Amino acid sequence: MIVIVKPQATEEQREQLLRRIRELGLQPMVSNGSERTVVGLIGDERLIAEGMLESLPAVEQVMPILKPYKLVSREFKASDSIVEVRGIPFGGSQIQVIAGPCSVETPEQMRQAAAAVQAAGCRLMRGGAFKPRTSPYTFQGVGDEGLDYFRDAADAYDLPIVTELMDVRKIDLFLEKRVDVIQIGTRNMQNFDLLKEVGRLQVPVILKRGMAATVKEWLMAAEYIAAHGNHRIIFAERGIRSFETSYRNILDVTAIPFLKKETHLPVIVDPSHAGGKAWLVPALAKAAIAAGADGLLIESHPCPEEAWCDADQALSPEQLATLMADLRKLAEAIGRSL
Repeated sequence: MIVIVKPQATEEQREQLLRRIRELGLQPMVSNGSERTVVGLIGDERLIAEGMLESLPAVEQVMPILKPYKLVSREFKASDSIVEVRGIPFGGSQIQVIAGPCSVETPEQMRQAAAAVQAAGCRLMRGGAFKPRTSPYTFQGVGDEGLDYFRDAADAYDLPIVTELMDVRKIDLFLEKRVDVIQIGTRNMQNFDLLKEVGRLQVPVILKRGMAATVKEWLMAAEYIAAHGNHRIIFAERGIRSFETSYRNILDVTAIPFLKKETHLPVIVDPSHAGGKAWLVPALAKAAIAAGADGLLIESHPCPEEAWCDADQALSPEQLATLMADLRKLAEAIGRSL
């Protein structure tokens, strides 16, 4: 349920509305838009008798939200939300590119990677200190010290860092290391305890789509985060599984405009995991931007052939710089910037 607030409502009348909602045992979530203010109600709406809120002077209209996802839906907020990461906006006219290696390896590798990411014009850096792998016998990430390698390298180039969280027991470490964006990976998209915990933080979250998840399941996963108070969510399409085995996954381009119709939150795309091959990344990245994506999450490595993880899909520094130049032209052609 949402409550639309009268434009002329006074501050005192708005406070009266919020107080009444809390007295009923529900949590109000306020969305201040350019055209209207909406209050979403979290909790058992059956406690609200018909007409109970309509009688308050601040209330213009009370409406049910028909979608199972509420706070992330367009019904709750009609205008696009901007999620800012250290002043860098996701969801506006400017397209953001996050680049970096699949995994943190050594301090020198991260220094070289950060230099290449900045030189190419990317504004944020990615890298995994903890790696969820299909086989328990493959490289699992360098662990805690990897965050230090990452932080030091990125700080030297003033790049906010994006890294994957798999275990709620590592949240304090992530906060201590000042991780700028927490990534929830495809395998944990429906790890609901993890989603609840990041929902209690005030750190932006990139929520990757589960490799076999429907768009509705993906939106509902985001709702878990929003329902616990964190609305700084960025969706990341990274390809889904199908019968096709010629490439790693299928980039669901259709999901980009569909998702942007359903939610007010930003949508970015990971073309590296979708294609699984470096030579496929430029084409998929361009398709994503043309379809309306607000950003890209791209794997790059100072020396891809020596990467400890996902070497086939990492771009070299030269390939990353070339792609960024091409993407700037594309962004300009569709009225956006990079």
